[in-house]
Amino acid sequence: MGSRKLKESFEVDAKYGAFYTGGQVEWTSDGQQLLCQCGAVVKVVDIEQGRIITSLGASEEEDEDTINTFVLSLDNEQVISNHRSGLFKLWKWRDGILIKQWRSVHKGPVSRLALNKDGLVLASGGTDSSVRIWDLQHQACTHNLRGSQGVISVVQFNNDMVFAAGDDSAIRAWNYITGRQQLTLSGHFSKVTALVFCQDTNQLLSCGRDRVIILWDLSSGNTVRTLPVFESLEGLVLLPQKFRVPGHMKELKGGIHIAAAGERGVVRIWEVTRGCEVFTQSDSLVSKATEEGSLAIVQLLFNADKSSLAVISVDHNIIMHQLATFTCEKQMVGFSDEVLDLVMLGTGDSHLAVATNSMDIKLYRLKDMSCQLLKGHTDLVLTLAASTSNPLLLLSGGKDNSVRLWLMDPQSCAINCVGVGSRHTLSVGSVALSQLSSYFFLSVSQDLCIKLWRIPKKLNPDEVQSLNVDLTEIAHDKDINSVCISPNDKLIATGSQDKTAKLWSSEGLKLLGVLRGHRRGVWFVQFSPVDQVLLSSSADCSVKLWALGDLTCIKTLEGHESSVLRAQFISHGMQLVTAGADGLLKLWNIKTSECMATFDEHDGRIWTLAVSKDESLVISGGSDSNLVLWRDVTEKRQEEAEEARQKLVLQEQELANLLKSDRLLSALILALSLDRPLQVLQIIREVLKEGQEGLHYTIRHLDSDQKQALLRSATLWNCNSKNCHPAQVVISILLDDLSSGDLKVQAFSSTLEETLPYTDRHFKRLTQLLQDLHLLQYAFYQMHNERQGGGSTLKQ
Repeated sequence: MGSRKLKESFEVDAKYGAFYTGGQVEWTSDGQQLLCQCGAVVKVVDIEQGRIITSLGASEEEDEDTINTFVLSLDNEQVISNHRSGLFKLWKWRDGILIKQWRSVHKGPVSRLALNKDGLVLASGGTDSSVRIWDLQHQACTHNLRGSQGVISVVQFNNDMVFAAGDDSAIRAWNYITGRQQLTLSGHFSKVTALVFCQDTNQLLSCGRDRVIILWDLSSGNTVRTLPVFESLEGLVLLPQKFRVPGHMKELKGGIHIAAAGERGVVRIWEVTRGCEVFTQSDSLVSKATEEGSLAIVQLLFNADKSSLAVISVDHNIIMHQLATFTCEKQMVGFSDEVLDLVMLGTGDSHLAVATNSMDIKLYRLKDMSCQLLKGHTDLVLTLAASTSNPLLLLSGGKDNSVRLWLMDPQSCAINCVGVGSRHTLSVGSVALSQLSSYFFLSVSQDLCIKLWRIPKKLNPDEVQSLNVDLTEIAHDKDINSVCISPNDKLIATGSQDKTAKLWSSEGLKLLGVLRGHRRGVWFVQFSPVDQVLLSSSADCSVKLWALGDLTCIKTLEGHESSVLRAQFISHGMQLVTAGADGLLKLWNIKTSECMATFDEHDGRIWTLAVSKDESLVISGGSDSNLVLWRDVTEKRQEEAEEARQKLVLQEQELANLLKSDRLLSALILALSLDRPLQVLQIIREVLKEGQEGLHYTIRHLDSDQKQALLRSATLWNCNSKNCHPAQVVISILLDDLSSGDLKVQAFSSTLEETLPYTDRHFKRLTQLLQDLHLLQYAFYQMHNERQGGGSTLKQ
């Protein structure tokens, strides 16, 4: 249960957004990081933690210089990217530093890049049918290799040769030093998608969308073997000389073994010299292409250090398999589109189930964000629900008009569908599991019906049971957005686009009352965990709290500037967390109706919220495809505030002691650190009574921040003629530091603009005073001379 103390602040603990939106993916040789093309940037992802380390490319969101393609050097130190602006950029990717950039001379975008072994020569293939060779030491184009037709689909180096293929399906090879064409390999009849070189035998393997793999002899340029695979291929990798795969007792060795993948969505291993298939993946997590010629797997990578394969799917998932067992080691979701709903489940809230614009539910392990896909729905999943009584149960509903019940294995954390119900006639918009027991659940749909389903007493992970409806009622006049069950399982609430929320009895689905008051549709309803209260959030930008005894509205919370899409009770029902279409998260005190804090981290609508059982973690998801993990830092902030208060008390006491003992220069430094401009002024006045030497020495030995603070204070003192003398002394000393370069002031021009007018006024005033003084002296001398001239008279 959550703490009874009120929460005051949350901070972002982690943020998981899109890191791969299509395009090139590179895997470092140590197997620790992935470099993924993501819109205008290349994002570097730590595989172990599942987090983005750094990004290469546009630093600002408004910068639309998107990346066409990129390549990682063989020593894993540098990345070269090509951009829509026509620029090549060379990066030191571990530090995110741009080293060089130069202009491409291609007539159009660059589609493929390749680096030679020493990383000093770059080959770029463009949509202008040309392959250009670049000397990276001088960023100069040394050769323009012609011959291919159409868009260059693949470019690879092999010794002193560069190989490329275009839309004409012919593979051409040039000597990149002389620029002369050496080979033309004709055999494919569709786009060539991958090239692999066998250095030991001086042979080349190529695959394409013509459903064949061809083995070429590079010495003669002839075809050695054409291997029909009966699927369009996108990925091809060469496997080690010795390795194991499932189904084979002994190591596979000898010959040429390759792994290939394409439209079937499975990885297949072939021994090419004999033309036989030695392994076919049986439990692929990638769905087969829905239409002939469409894509399923778009890229295949192999890491020798990890002995692992990485499969990149067309729906932006990256799945890593151990070669020996072909078990899934890690699954990462590169792009989720909109996050529609999420719930926490598992022992100790170990997992997070997320519904996105997909027919697959994404189940994340929270400690490392490793993901598994739950397949079963045949259209988009719209809603999810979990139960407090059984954290291993998950309920989902979707656009396929069905609900599905899932059960997690407590040991392996694998999750299986154990029940399916298909009694709705339109999309299922919201579902809810009983809280006190796991006996029933509810679903509401665009068919305007609410249905109560019984959960079977025995759930078998290996069997999918058909779920039966006990009760059905027509609930509202318009789409039903939300349904929830009270903590004691006796009451049910629904919220609809017809601007009402309704209260039902779970026994017989009897209508108990209608809650009217919202001016627009109701997005969400939830019961308080401790009080006889129901909340409803609406498109009218408000949250209302209703008393269940007499069905009256007892509070209305207003603060969002757009629809309130989701709300959750926390702190034993004393607080609310709300999420709106304005992208803001708000924390409310129910007793005072006060918004205690507002958090802004999303760039679009926040569709969903989930709160952990101990309430230390809040997770939000929205239309920006980001999952944001918010950590409760109330105690941390209170401890920091208490430490700061105690430190301030000690410093104030120390300052008083220094002033009492006339240690003025030490007191000056401490007063500056405490940001006490008035006290600093008083100290400087006392110091100036004894001379400026000590003040000069002290100011010169201040650090840069203290000097800037002193300059700001002196600028303020300078506005008052009473304080102009100490202000001008301080400014004079600091100007000496500025002229010598010992001090650099941010926005110095604005400081100067504030200082000069008052300084000029003080100068004119002092000049006038000096003139008056000289006039007084002149009058005195004249009077003195007159006295001496008429001495006797004066004596009398």
